[in-house]
Amino acid sequence: MAMIKLKKGYNLKLKGGITSDAITQAPAPAHCAIVPDDFTGIIPRMEKKEGEQVKAGEALYHDKTEERIKVTSPVSGTVKAIVRGDRRKIEQVIVECGENIDSKKFDLSSPIDALLDSGLWAMLRQRPYDVVPSPNATPRDIFVTCFDSAPLAPSLKVVLGEDMNYIEKGVEVLNQLTSGSVYLGCRDGEEIEVKGAETVVFKGPHPAGNAGIQAGNVKPVNKGEVIWTTDVVTVARIGKLFATGSVDYGTIVAVTGEQVTQPCYVKTVMGAPVKPLLEGRLVDNGKQNRIICGNVLTGCQVNDEGYLRAPYRHITVIPELQKQDEFMGWASMSPKKFSVYRNFPGWLLGMNRKPMNVDARINGGERAIVMSGEYDRMLPMDIYAEFLIKAIIAFDIDKMEQLGIYEVAPEDFALCEFADTSKLELQRIVREGLDKLRKEMA
Repeated sequence: MAMIKLKKGYNLKLKGGITSDAITQAPAPAHCAIVPDDFTGIIPRMEKKEGEQVKAGEALYHDKTEERIKVTSPVSGTVKAIVRGDRRKIEQVIVECGENIDSKKFDLSSPIDALLDSGLWAMLRQRPYDVVPSPNATPRDIFVTCFDSAPLAPSLKVVLGEDMNYIEKGVEVLNQLTSGSVYLGCRDGEEIEVKGAETVVFKGPHPAGNAGIQAGNVKPVNKGEVIWTTDVVTVARIGKLFATGSVDYGTIVAVTGEQVTQPCYVKTVMGAPVKPLLEGRLVDNGKQNRIICGNVLTGCQVNDEGYLRAPYRHITVIPELQKQDEFMGWASMSPKKFSVYRNFPGWLLGMNRKPMNVDARINGGERAIVMSGEYDRMLPMDIYAEFLIKAIIAFDIDKMEQLGIYEVAPEDFALCEFADTSKLELQRIVREGLDKLRKEMA
């Protein structure tokens, strides 16, 4: 069993972490929603109309360019609404839950067809471009992350629960889809050994839990190669599909953050409304809350009427504004001020080593890029991150390829964005660069 020690990165310690593995059952949702933006690379074309019945696991829409790729309903019921935005872009597909659970049964004779029809294919990601993979491409290798190192992240072993038993079956299915190996990236002390997979142990700070970081340190992607990435929860879902014949979109969500009275695990279903999951669990201190599906680095902001987005098993609630009348604001030299760097006296008092309060402020405005190597300290990959960002902004394709654009995804730059003194939206820059490059190469 190989071990890789990562020195670069940073563990951001926040208040509001979970202290118990106890799981609370959430009330059955009245309706659920799928957000097409969660499935990067898919242009939705509806298969169901408003008012039509749908089974759990039955397709709601397929990809416009590759009709075999489908996104399915997490519950059985009736298609209540298809919410459209500007230029008739589909923003949400809302399904009203029926009284009885009716799941679609799948033909398992072809692994690829079963994954495509069940919607689990849309949960995979390919590199380059960090999009839903094409069914026509064979990946060189598949990388599965078995832990989440992000701030306040849930334990994936708790999220898995009894579904741990399906991991081996899931790995067996993935081995039929690749010409190479299936790698399981595990945290030191939480190793998972499965027949048919190579286990690699990672020791180091965040973003050690990112599948792309693990791939970059085990077997990087070169031009012309394709790899797939996913997490162990999705692998267990795949295994359960091939063991039972139906897909299960039930999930366990970590509700965390400073504004949560008792952070805990809640059992619900993918796409469930966020409001019932937070009801009775928020601190009543008069502060305006920011609700985030996911962690504070890569999650997406939702309101009280939002839904649990498909890629996330984590909800974080922090205040919008902690100290609006703070003297000198972000430039204050208070010893309680946090900084990744030693620019503030707080590091002498160990402020960086204990859980702290944060809010949603950016603490400064956008500035010119300072070539100080700060991205490199946060990104444990063998690339020149600052030069790559500049090449993406300039859209210099040759430079982007030489600097490793095919290896990266927006989430890999989330920590760089947090520590960035230039206050650039690095994840947005990388996402737009990948999309433009994919379109250009097509």
